[in-house]
Amino acid sequence: MTSTLRPAHVAETVKGPGRWLALGVLVLAVLLVAVDATVLGLATPYISEDLKPSGTQLLWIGDVYSFVIAGLLVSMGSLGDRVGRKRVLLGGATAFGAISVLNAYATTPETMILARALLGVAGATLMPATLALIRNLFHDPRERSLAVGIWGATASAGTAVGPIAGGFLLEHFWWGSVFLINLPVMAVLVLVGSRLLPESRNPDPGPWDLAGVLLSLVGMIGVVYAVKEAAAHGFGWTVLGTGLLGAAALYWFVRRQLTLPAPLLDVRLFSSRGFSGAVLADLLTVLGMSGLVFFLSQYLQLVQGRRPFEAGLAELPAAVGAVAAGLVAGRAARRFSVRAVVCGGLAAVGLALAVLTTLSASTGYPLLGAALLVVGVGAGFSFTVTADVILAGVPKEQAGAASAVSETAYELGAALGIALLGSIVTAAYRDFTGPSGTPAQAHESLGGAVQAAAGLPADTADALLAAARDSFVHGLHLASGAGAVVLLTAAGAAWFLLKGQRL
Repeated sequence: MTSTLRPAHVAETVKGPGRWLALGVLVLAVLLVAVDATVLGLATPYISEDLKPSGTQLLWIGDVYSFVIAGLLVSMGSLGDRVGRKRVLLGGATAFGAISVLNAYATTPETMILARALLGVAGATLMPATLALIRNLFHDPRERSLAVGIWGATASAGTAVGPIAGGFLLEHFWWGSVFLINLPVMAVLVLVGSRLLPESRNPDPGPWDLAGVLLSLVGMIGVVYAVKEAAAHGFGWTVLGTGLLGAAALYWFVRRQLTLPAPLLDVRLFSSRGFSGAVLADLLTVLGMSGLVFFLSQYLQLVQGRRPFEAGLAELPAAVGAVAAGLVAGRAARRFSVRAVVCGGLAAVGLALAVLTTLSASTGYPLLGAALLVVGVGAGFSFTVTADVILAGVPKEQAGAASAVSETAYELGAALGIALLGSIVTAAYRDFTGPSGTPAQAHESLGGAVQAAAGLPADTADALLAAARDSFVHGLHLASGAGAVVLLTAAGAAWFLLKGQRL
């Protein structure tokens, strides 16, 4: 009886325009995470020059955030259900801002990797709490679809704001400044959110399963690390042992959750074909796109020679397309069908990635801009509708854990995508043949080649850069082609799994 009364009480406390003002605070948290994710790619060439990471360290800087956040999202979503989603959101936002300072002032690759990992711990509190609060603020399905669309559109807008703001900062300040832009957003979120956001939690949550938290963290990190290392260096005893440890931890996590009266995650949710189809679509979409996203800024700056601000503007069409699609996705899914909108979006992204296999150092912007626009539109439709499917399919008191599943799929896809597709790019790049006297540093990353060329005679430098850029673009072709295959496969799987699904 209590479990049905508590959510209604939350709805009564936020009436009229109040819930939309509360939504405005929630999307600030989404903006915070989206901006942080995009500015890192833009700052990568500068981080390479200053911290001099190896190619493997550079990949770790890019994906350790996703590793940690993927391992903790379910636990943090469940924690919010238990102690209060508002409390977890505001505490996480404060930590996120403070740790951003550590990222900004990192002086070694190891410190940067640690700072990104800690940022993942803080980031794991934000996204599940925002979606869970939306689930409890908006009880009308059409209003909730619009709210989720605004939530997704803000995340997409953050991917546009991040490169543009980051590009401006990189041209006028040092690379650490791109992390400090988190501070004013965090300050507004905490100060305004403490007044506007309602508190909500599961009224009968049961104890927090610390053993389950440990098992999910070990399992996620173990499996993703094994995949990453196998893709980069091949299978070895260490890689195999880590992967088996991770798989065993996840197996025992599932077994444990099935026996607990109040589990961290009700794994029976996956028995719903619609829920499982939406989660799988999210994971494969991000996996197929993330390698492109991580390396696109390097292509624009180090291959085509664009300034950081110009490179940020060049990525704008993807965000514009995603914002526009996110705002109308719910209406489109009701008019046509969930599977038509999701599958159409995934297929569009896959075809756009296939087009990007034709890129060269001299490719004009119209082709790239059009492809990015299609990627944004397709992703906006797919992500918004799948988030709505996941939220609508669970009781309100489990909104945090269900939201965490959605975000785990996203972050796990990002980690696996950077690991697998990033390793494809790195492996293809390292094989280039440079002129006599090419330093080993040039084979670690394209940023390393640019830095190495600065100390060589003009003719040698030009030959080195030409070979390095051609090899990098070849790797980008391979990653885009692999991403296209993944997205088209995801579209086919979603067509069957989402059959009959409605919002």
